[in-house]
Amino acid sequence: MEGFRALPSVDQVLLSDEGQALIARHGRKGVREALRARLDEMRDAIRAGEDGARLAATLPALIAADLAARDQTRLRPMLNLTGTVLHTNLGRAILADAAVRAAVIAMTSPLALEFDLETGGRGQRDDPLRTLLTELTGAEDATIVNNNAAAVLIALNTLAGGPDCQTREAIVSRGELIEIGGAFRMPDIMARAGARLVEVGTTNRTWLRDYESAITPQTGVIMKVHTSNYRIEGFTAEVGAADLARIAQAARVPLLNDLGAGSLSDLSHFGLRREPTVAEAVAEGADLVTFSGDKLLGGPQAGFIVGRRDLIARINKNPMKRALRLDKIRIAALEATLRLYRDPDRLAEHLPTLRDLARPQARIAAMAQSLAPRVDALLQPLGFAAAPCLTSSQIGSGALPVDTIPSAGLRLTGQGGDAPERLAARLRALPLPVLGHIRDGALILDLRTLHDEARLLTALGGALSGGRSAP
Repeated sequence: MEGFRALPSVDQVLLSDEGQALIARHGRKGVREALRARLDEMRDAIRAGEDGARLAATLPALIAADLAARDQTRLRPMLNLTGTVLHTNLGRAILADAAVRAAVIAMTSPLALEFDLETGGRGQRDDPLRTLLTELTGAEDATIVNNNAAAVLIALNTLAGGPDCQTREAIVSRGELIEIGGAFRMPDIMARAGARLVEVGTTNRTWLRDYESAITPQTGVIMKVHTSNYRIEGFTAEVGAADLARIAQAARVPLLNDLGAGSLSDLSHFGLRREPTVAEAVAEGADLVTFSGDKLLGGPQAGFIVGRRDLIARINKNPMKRALRLDKIRIAALEATLRLYRDPDRLAEHLPTLRDLARPQARIAAMAQSLAPRVDALLQPLGFAAAPCLTSSQIGSGALPVDTIPSAGLRLTGQGGDAPERLAARLRALPLPVLGHIRDGALILDLRTLHDEARLLTALGGALSGGRSAP
């Protein structure tokens, strides 16, 4: 049995063909550090009685594996078969091809971001989006920040919390004081914005008189909040935006309508329950409307504020605006996304979010029937079976929280009460992870967002072979 002399030196490995190949791929510094760490481990193993020659023979493969693992991004692509189309934890909307192309151009070329090509002077970075947003919503003006929470924050700070407002009151129905993902609560956002919260009504019922009696000379804004992630049923009452607009106008107090997910098109055209559009919220008389860019709109993360020109001008002068502004890549992708809404008849063809939401159950079920025997053949050696099933998808990201969409998928089962968890863990560990959801003793792969059968089969083939499947 050989000892320490069987181990190569660091320089020997670096100068070898294997070492040079690793350096070309990972860099000399990384290879040297990984090599030293493995050699230290091997010396400890030899002291414990291991054979040095046997350890040395494994060194190149171990170093290659260490470096590959180190360089693997945590932002890995995966197959979202959870049944949640806009999955917050998976990045929400998939961008349209036009938006991806625009983002690539923005990443690789200088842009007229804050440069006016006509005058040669400084321009405004929001201008390309402002033009489209006013056209699509009917609002007088628009501005953009980095997400909808930021849109609400800066709007409240401008109307009720800035130094010129001396902390004014923001009136909100108690039933609309929502908590969104990550434990961000509307009352906390208001406090951070510097506004003083005035709750009106009760959890399930708020009347027009509740708002009217709460208005004082200190009122800075009346706010309506879309309860995007829950719904109260039973004995309920809420005041519509149009009615709120009338009392806000009479009191000369701005009305801020936070739509949350926000849609620029009528979702009923795609077989979904009708939700108020941004244009309708503007027409109902809201002075400002806030909504997201990466939910129902189908673009990258952003927060939009549309409404009265004078209020938008005040928001743009708020020092927060610079801290919350968008970079050129997202602006370019958003402009391309908004342009798609100029052709509503073909919107579902070009926008992945609406394409997936509008996909008929029959088409998804046909895919499930086609895939089931092939997936079953792949999983049988692992002790699992696959069968087609009907299921229900949801929009996600707080949009239409109690609504589901008829869908279809694969029902994966195995022996033992923990079979779904074991298989789910195995599929998450694949080079191209496959995510489903567990229900009724099975792992369900909802196929609503799957458009490439071969990609799923290749990924699941990795579960059987233990090899690497290409993303």
